[in-house]
Amino acid sequence: MASPPDEHDREHVGESSRDIRSDQVGVPGDALQRLWAPWRFGYIGGADPVVGCPFCVIPARDPAEDRRSLILHRGEHAFVIFNAYPYNPGHLMVVPYTHEPDLEALDDEVAHELFELGRRSVRVLKERVHCQGINLGMNLGKAGGAGIAEHLHLHAVPRWSGDTNFISVIGAARVLPRALEEMYDELAPGFG
Repeated sequence: MASPPDEHDREHVGESSRDIRSDQVGVPGDALQRLWAPWRFGYIGGADPVVGCPFCVIPARDPAEDRRSLILHRGEHAFVIFNAYPYNPGHLMVVPYTHEPDLEALDDEVAHELFELGRRSVRVLKERVHCQGINLGMNLGKAGGAGIAEHLHLHAVPRWSGDTNFISVIGAARVLPRALEEMYDELAPGFG
């Protein structure tokens, strides 16, 4: 989130980046606004505290650790978890406990619960964060864009008009205005 402008900043509102001298960047009162997302450093720095498949390791933890693990709901065959590296605030994933890459190989009961929890996730996102739309889908296989191809999962990404901007275009990054813990507290009651 950008820090509020001080008196010096107010004098420079509307300056383009070409008007900012490189020797002034970082000096208190420069005209740059900063977007802080320190919790993402583990991702960009390559640190991953989970050894093995995160969709197998994380739900094997004690359910008393669900908030820390970002698990919102545990079903019989699948669970709902926040994406730790979300595209938008509230980005959820519905994941079967079964370590399976192929949708067609899931048992009918597992597939049914996966879809039902996807529907429930959509409802909770609409009710709790008042999103204007939702992307719901799967990336199956590496070639299909799956980051964790060996364990299929269903994404529910809340969307708002204008939520995509130049940041994504110039740096393949996202600006997330709310912390994961804050979003957890907002959405958890919806899965009660």
